[in-house]
Amino acid sequence: MTDAQDTAADSSLRTTGGTPPDDAGSSVMGAPTPLLEPREGIPPVIADEAALDRVIAAFAAGTGPVAVDAERASGYRYGQRAYLVQLRREGAGTALIDPVACPDLSGLGEALSGVEWVLHAATQDLPCLREIGMVPSRLFDTELAGRLAGFPRVGLGAMVEGVLGFVLEKGHSAVDWSTRPLPEPWLRYAALDVELLVDLRDALEKELDRQGKLEWALQEFDAIASAPPAEPRKDPWRRTSGMHKVRRRRQLAVVRELWQTRDRIAQRRDVSPGKVLSDTAIVEAALALPGNVHVLAGLNGFGHRMGRRQLEQWQAAVDRAKALPDSALPQPGQPVTGPPPPRAWADKDPAAAARLSAARAGVTALAERLTMPQENVISPDTVRRICWEPPASVDEDSVGAALAGYGARPWQIELVTPVLVDALSAKA
Repeated sequence: MTDAQDTAADSSLRTTGGTPPDDAGSSVMGAPTPLLEPREGIPPVIADEAALDRVIAAFAAGTGPVAVDAERASGYRYGQRAYLVQLRREGAGTALIDPVACPDLSGLGEALSGVEWVLHAATQDLPCLREIGMVPSRLFDTELAGRLAGFPRVGLGAMVEGVLGFVLEKGHSAVDWSTRPLPEPWLRYAALDVELLVDLRDALEKELDRQGKLEWALQEFDAIASAPPAEPRKDPWRRTSGMHKVRRRRQLAVVRELWQTRDRIAQRRDVSPGKVLSDTAIVEAALALPGNVHVLAGLNGFGHRMGRRQLEQWQAAVDRAKALPDSALPQPGQPVTGPPPPRAWADKDPAAAARLSAARAGVTALAERLTMPQENVISPDTVRRICWEPPASVDEDSVGAALAGYGARPWQIELVTPVLVDALSAKA
């Protein structure tokens, strides 16, 4: 049992009664208790400006951190916009806000400026929150805290049960949150997601402090909060599932044309692209290069349920790709800006392969000693880049500077630099 698991089982971090632990952390051991209802009941959904103004005032007057969550309609709608925002803060209670009816929540974001936001898996929710004007200046990520503390399961339900002794009902996590009106059971689920988030944050802060990892966590949280929005992906069509089967440039052009056509239709209809045409169908058409709609209709994914007009639309996309001159066809593979795949290192640069092997072994040992995932100790991509192209002079200063250049945090640089200095001296 790890230190973190041992602490999670300790009575000071578990509660099985009807309320979270008190300030002193006292609790009662026992079987986990199902959390069935929010403390103040299910709040009404905020769907007009007057009600939103009251929520903003209440949360501005609240105290302590604010728990924040967002629900999307992944798999149902185009994009990753928020369809419900949940918040809870001491003195303000819980609020459920409809960002479709209230699309500008910048006033709420400003009211909570400087307040610590508590999120679970923050990087998943921050992009959709940013779209509606909610950007934290400080945050605490309970999922990342769990990883750093060494918990083997870091989903919200597992963390709440293991640390606080409550069982969250998770049956509505994958529903279509764009549904209006939202059913009461879904709203109950959404409210409960933020019910104990601050309590979980407080318990994890104590555990990280006990393990000597709190400063590491704070550096990680600061890095997330200060990170700029992600750049749009280059050639997103290349991420089509099954692309490894597509070898020829003409076939790649068909994938690209079908993907882009599907994306335009999905965006116009505001539905998930997979509901317009499956990735499997795109790849099947690319491999077959059908010459007409009759051939296309016989392919997997273009079955009898698809109308003639739809088939003609997809066949037209195939025909456009087939008509492209060779100079306009996409190149196989994506432009490589970093090192080659590690499997090719032994042939291309045996010395680099030896460095990478030594570095991976060293990082693995360090991660086991720290009881945390290797990828949280240091990014695997960073390790590959430094091993492929090490500093001219291998010493702690140059390796530390290289790590900092790739975005490693100070705590990571301090711990990983000695490991990489040894690895970079490895011989083929």
